Formats: sequence, structure tokens, C-alpha cells
Amino acid sequence: MRLLSSLYLPLKQPFIRKRFPCFFHSLSLSSLFMAPAFEDNNSETLPSSFSSGSDDGVLHKSKVTVVGSGNWGSVASKLIASNTLRLSSFHDEVRMWVFEETLPSGEKLTDVINRTNENVKYLPGIKLGKNVVADPDLENAVKDANMLVFVTPHQFMEGICKRLVGKVNGDVEAISLIKGMEVKREGPCMISTLISEQLGVSCCVLMGANIANEIAVEKFSEATVGYRDNREIAEKWVQLFSTPYFMVTAVQDVEGVELCGTLKNVVAIAAGFVDGLEMGNNTKAAIMRIGLREMRAFSKLLFSSVKDSTFFESCGVADLITTCCKQAHCCLLLLVQFCFDNDFFYFCGSGRKKQKSCRGFC
Repeated sequence: MRLLSSLYLPLKQPFIRKRFPCFFHSLSLSSLFMAPAFEDNNSETLPSSFSSGSDDGVLHKSKVTVVGSGNWGSVASKLIASNTLRLSSFHDEVRMWVFEETLPSGEKLTDVINRTNENVKYLPGIKLGKNVVADPDLENAVKDANMLVFVTPHQFMEGICKRLVGKVNGDVEAISLIKGMEVKREGPCMISTLISEQLGVSCCVLMGANIANEIAVEKFSEATVGYRDNREIAEKWVQLFSTPYFMVTAVQDVEGVELCGTLKNVVAIAAGFVDGLEMGNNTKAAIMRIGLREMRAFSKLLFSSVKDSTFFESCGVADLITTCCKQAHCCLLLLVQFCFDNDFFYFCGSGRKKQKSCRGFC
């Protein structure tokens, strides 16, 4: 049923409806319009009207801040802003922390975003929502927020967390959209763990086959929320991100979901080499299959709690396929092709491979 629903949403595009009108006259899939929030069919899905409240029945609205304003951060703000206006359990306003930059025009990026409702540098041509407010002051942006969405390059997260220590509310819930990990002497540290330990808050993750520019123009996509214990908070994150073109499900496997978003990039590098060496689609398919298997084995080596089923979610096989097929690895493809075309790599008569200097290109 989820598959039928997933197929139905792209079919709602106007140009498809116009071309195949008879099909839509006979099609009745309204009950399949949205997929269930949770994959476990034996478990109870929380009602879509879920909201936090007190015992006296007074509704406590959640206030959301997005920490990050790049390409994906801006798209995340757009998704969230559309839902905070619609759902009574959230404050309308969505704060978006912006690392302040001066544009070629001399204007501050924050000022331009707030004036035009558009991130002209990282997501030009897309309106974010009039309820998105850009703020260059990190501490002010998170003030009074009790739902924090982290979506910055992973190498900046430790510094950001240190700045936020003691600055966030005690009841804050966090979610990380960051694909990557910190590698330290004592071992790898997941970004969600870094956030939880530094800020003393619970942190879920959201990963998936999510090319930001495609979601920005509302092409259908899926994502996976990984949560640890609190199923109600996971459902709230699902509600905050879900739209008719962005379907979100939740699984109880934070480490599995997060590692999928990290390790797939390693496999994508191998796929880039395959493209650069023109080894063909069969080879790339083999690399992807073996890569997925090794992603699972490595994840289980790090965290025995990782579930096999997680690798069949959007965060797993779907994200791997998208990353290996999209142009994110084109720089590697071009580098390999350039090196071979210009004889940086060549074979001597004995069959041993020699390598000339690629300084300036690698």
C-alpha cells in the first residue's frame, strides 16, 4: 500500500493529469495519499493531530529554530515553515540561523533573505515562506526554541554546540540532518551523539535520498527519521517535515539511520571511479550492491543495535542509489578522467603502474 501511495503522489502533477485524464477519472486512492509514519505494521501510529500539552488541557506550542542556512538548510526551513502555519501545535514563526555573509551588492545575506523571503546565495528562486525569519545571532536564534533542527557542515558542529552550551532550554528536542561523523582518537563520534552529549538534549536524525534542489521545487521524495526511545517525539518530527511531496517515516534506529547517511558517500566515491574509468553500469551496480552490504557490516561492527531493515529505508538503499547516480561525485569523475586523458597515470613496459605528480589537481 505504501508503494501505491508513493506512486500516486508524483502522478498528481498537473502535466501528468492533463496527459492522462481517463486514468484519473477511474483512479481513487485518496485513502493512500499519505504513507504511515511508522514502518512497524503491528504498532499503533499516533494520530496526525498529536500535539504536546499539559494535564490541564492547555496546548503548549512548540517553537522551531533551524541551525543552518545553506542549500539543504534553506529547503528544510521551507518544509517546516509550511507545516508550522498548518499545525496548531507549533508557533508560526520559524527562525533560521544564518552565518552572516556580505553579498557582492554590499548587502548582508540575512537582510536580503528577510526582505525577499529567498536565500539568494544558496537557494535562489525559491520562496522560503513568509514565516521564516533569518537571524545572524546564533544565541538569539535558539532563544525560547524547544525544537532545534541542525543542518550545517559536520566539521562546524562541535564549535556550534560549544557556543550553545547553557543557551538552550532544558526541554529542547533536537534533530540532525547532517550526513557525516567526527573521527577522534577515541573512535568515531556520531553527530547526534555530539549534540546530545554537549547540550544534554535528546537528538533524532533525518536522512534519505534528498537532493535539496529537487525538493525545493516540490518533486516527490522520501526521508527517514531515526529515533531512540521517544516515539511521540519521533512522530512530531514526522509531522513537522511531512508534505504531500516529502514523505517521512520513522524507525527506532538512530545509529543505523545516521550511519547510512555517512557511509554511502564512501560507496559513491567508488561509483565515481567507475564512471571516470568508463567501466559501465554493470560494474557500478555491483559496487553499489557490495557497498550496501559493507555499509551494513561496518555499521553493525560499530553498533550492534543497528537493524537490517533500516538499510531498506530511504536513508539506506535509496540514498545510496541517489548519491551514486547524481552529479555529487562528478568532481571525482572529472579528476580521474582528466588524469588518464593527460597521462598522469600510465603503465610502463613491465606492466607496473607509475604515477606522475597531480599536484594542483588533487
